[in-house]
Amino acid sequence: MHVVGVIAEYNPFHQGHAYQLRAIRERFHDDVAIVAVMSGSFTQRGEAAVLDKWRRADLAVRGGCQLVLELPFLFACRSAQDFARGGVRLLQGLGCVDTLAFGAESPDLTPLMEAARAIDAPETQAALHEALRAGASYAKALTAILQEASGLAADLLRQPNNILAIEYLRAIRVYAQGIEPLLIARRGAGYHEASLGPLASASAIRGELAKAQPDFASLRDSLPEATYAAIRAAFPAEIASTERLFRPLLARLLTMKNHELEAIFGLQEGLANRLLAKIRQSQTLQELIAGMVTSRYPASRISRIVPHLLLGTGERAAREAAETGPLYARVLAFDEVGRELLHTIKERSTLPLITKVSAALNSRERLEGDLTPLQAMLALDTRATELRALALPDHAPLAALHQTDFITSPHFIRSAYHT
Repeated sequence: MHVVGVIAEYNPFHQGHAYQLRAIRERFHDDVAIVAVMSGSFTQRGEAAVLDKWRRADLAVRGGCQLVLELPFLFACRSAQDFARGGVRLLQGLGCVDTLAFGAESPDLTPLMEAARAIDAPETQAALHEALRAGASYAKALTAILQEASGLAADLLRQPNNILAIEYLRAIRVYAQGIEPLLIARRGAGYHEASLGPLASASAIRGELAKAQPDFASLRDSLPEATYAAIRAAFPAEIASTERLFRPLLARLLTMKNHELEAIFGLQEGLANRLLAKIRQSQTLQELIAGMVTSRYPASRISRIVPHLLLGTGERAAREAAETGPLYARVLAFDEVGRELLHTIKERSTLPLITKVSAALNSRERLEGDLTPLQAMLALDTRATELRALALPDHAPLAALHQTDFITSPHFIRSAYHT
């Protein structure tokens, strides 16, 4: 059986994701098992996931995945480069993944591979570091340099899925040369398009869910049946909104000293002082993020600071994670084929499989704090789950507020997909 890896957020799982999985299955004539490495409680842009990670993993299995693993928080809530490297290194560590499939706005893999090679050229890296020292943002500096170095169009380099695709290709070259890339051209609405429809973007769907009275008739067209049913059942009491973390953020800042702030990942280079100044002028999290944005620091980077600050992610922890890569493979959901695949992974993986968190880390060990590197990485995942509960509405069910990694087991889903 051919094993294909996918790195995703599924926030939430929509028709575009279902299309991608169908395209993978058609490519390999159903003789395939699809393993998804999925963001957990927070996404790459620092947002609390609209549905909890187990429900999202369930929907991914119902939509065509055989196995869903969690991408640790230290990679899930990072830049595109770190997100991609974390996912690729986790898939490589499983010891059985043949192909990495990903979507992109570009229909052709060749220019993306050219961009990936150009980024890692010594002259490109030297020019990039010089531009960053001069105060340019990473994205703008890199786009300008790559245009000159490779002749690629700026529009190609600005598209969100193209950016991730390039980072996947870079990560494969460094960490997983035995994994083949498979490009599946993105169909439907663009990443930032707000309109709903059969192939709406996840951001458009989240925008609709943020309304007091969403247009569920339009959402029905944008979502597979299982996702639509899950969202209708969860709305509004179990739909998370990062905006609700503003007051917890205020409380956190009341107790922190300057040196503690500056040790938080993402708050270097004077951003700690800027945060303290701007938060006094803000009434909402959205206002705070908008006020902190500069030409060098885009909203996505500022947004990521919020969960890292609330969880106390240190600069050192982030740096060490980048060096080691993921230290485990945490199982969230699987079907019958996924269960067989887990047996193969146990035989071949260089990473320990975690199906029961308490076997690797218990709540007392987490509280005492004398943790191994694996436990420290896992502890952040567990705290991120509990932090997401603070982003739920005040009338959220007690079970949702107190759902933790220590008591929730992986979900087994009887899937319609069999090989």
